[in-house]
Amino acid sequence: MIQIMSVHFDNFIPHWRTQQEVIAYNILVLVTEGKVRYRINGEDVIAERGDFMYIPQSTLRCGETLPGCPHQKYTALFTLEPGSGTGIPFLDQKRFLRFRLANFQYAQRRFERLYEEMRGSESFRSFICLGIAQELIGILSRELEKPEMTPIKMQYAQIVRHYVLEHYREPIEIEQLARLIHRSPNYTTALFKEVFGQPPIRYMHQLRLLEACNLLLDSDMTIAGISQYLGYYDSSYFFRIFKKYSAMTPAEYIARGRQSELTPLFS
Repeated sequence: MIQIMSVHFDNFIPHWRTQQEVIAYNILVLVTEGKVRYRINGEDVIAERGDFMYIPQSTLRCGETLPGCPHQKYTALFTLEPGSGTGIPFLDQKRFLRFRLANFQYAQRRFERLYEEMRGSESFRSFICLGIAQELIGILSRELEKPEMTPIKMQYAQIVRHYVLEHYREPIEIEQLARLIHRSPNYTTALFKEVFGQPPIRYMHQLRLLEACNLLLDSDMTIAGISQYLGYYDSSYFFRIFKKYSAMTPAEYIARGRQSELTPLFS
């Protein structure tokens, strides 16, 4: 059984440092910006943006900010019931892990939600926090089971992803993305999904709708204007897409504000 002790967000803390000690708890770490140095059982480890780490109980650990390189990171401290197996190999083996997640942005949002819930006082907070922590552990476990990605596959996937990031407000077709890497549309879709967990066109919609959420709450643009801005020239199609991925209409999202739970959008 997992017992969450605390969750922290280190936001560019100047001269951050933690003393060397044998820790009496387990730690999940997600670095979201910059780099940070750890010393784990006598060995130096440099963790940077996108790195997800598991530091097991009884590890000799210390850490510090690199000179001139402030960082952001989430850390979740938790304990496990003594003498009981979890069925999660890396937890049961009690071994340090550093891993680069394919779907880093989703993990970052879940850590953010976990941090917010731990700081709040709403009902059923402990159940929600436990569920999010178990999900993060499950994500890491699933990533570790995947076969190692060849460098050329990762390169192709990154080329496609970079193009979508740069052009997501424009019309994008899978045939167009396939031409970037001189492969078939089916191969391109399967490759992108293997690396990033979703097809490239769904990823495009995710980027658009993430921006739509920000614009709906933090701008004076109309819903129709946001639809046009994000490349949905038919407002009714924008409504359908938004509801499909968020389980609510744009107007309902505005009404609920920042308390809206958008997990369906990112699953």
